[in-house]
Amino acid sequence: MFQKFSAAGAALLFTVGIACANDMASKEHGSETVTIVEPQLHIKPGGAAAPQVALTLDACMGKTDHRILDVLVKDRIPATIFVTGRWIKQNAEAVAVLKAHPDLFDVENHGAMHVPAITNMPLMYGIKTAGSLDAVRKEIEGGAEAITAEGMPKPLWYRDATARYSTDAVQLATSMGYKIAGYSLNGDMGASLPAETVERRIAGAHDGDVIISHINQPTRSSGEGVAKGILALKAKGMKFVRLKDVQTTMELNPVPDTIFLSTPLPRKTGNGEIEHFQQKCVAVLRRIMRLRKVCISAPSARTFYRLDSRMRQLSFAAC
Repeated sequence: MFQKFSAAGAALLFTVGIACANDMASKEHGSETVTIVEPQLHIKPGGAAAPQVALTLDACMGKTDHRILDVLVKDRIPATIFVTGRWIKQNAEAVAVLKAHPDLFDVENHGAMHVPAITNMPLMYGIKTAGSLDAVRKEIEGGAEAITAEGMPKPLWYRDATARYSTDAVQLATSMGYKIAGYSLNGDMGASLPAETVERRIAGAHDGDVIISHINQPTRSSGEGVAKGILALKAKGMKFVRLKDVQTTMELNPVPDTIFLSTPLPRKTGNGEIEHFQQKCVAVLRRIMRLRKVCISAPSARTFYRLDSRMRQLSFAAC
């Protein structure tokens, strides 16, 4: 059956097969071992009578997706927007919209330059990490300064690039007074999924979910799916809340295998080619997961986690 995979699938499996483990994935920091974690965040459910979700949107860099922003304003949808200093500098018009609607938008810290808050690996999903606690601190402080310089309130929440962290970076951010913004539902996988898939994922959110998607990729089809998914949830009677306005619970889930996450990803030319390649890989991964139930034994589950990690690397490559 595996011989029937497409060329994209073969390339994906080949890449997975030859990747090497990174010995830096776990290191000693004082008397503690530093590991990689992925925070999972939920809000307090509203119950059957008033189900609610928290919509969080990352503005990493680049431009603004007005397909999403305009829907939020027109339909009065509250959201928590995580912005970088880079994005703020490049999107004065969108920043003005956020500032004009403080009842809708809570602007929070995504860092100064969109750097993963990781000290024990050189790369995460192909993105260069901070590498040290000093660099993590500068990234967090720089993001906060960019927000307050625009006259907006000091941020209370922090989300790094890739939404994965080394445990010492989590401790640092917490000591600086921040709450770590994980999520429970990934709506667009780094703005890489096609519109119909994104719409279906977001529309399927449950009471208490924290949704993560992106508002900085106007040329990708995923943004259309984000907007439609939001409207679908509203039509179902789902209430939208901001993180700062509701009780939250977080779990720091250890990442069981970082074997592929530091592998540099070859860059393609143009967002269209990247998105097309990613969509092909998503289709292949779905086929693999269907086959898993038929021909893959339980001990091989680790292999599929690695494939999922590689897919996330593809997603974040051009985020």
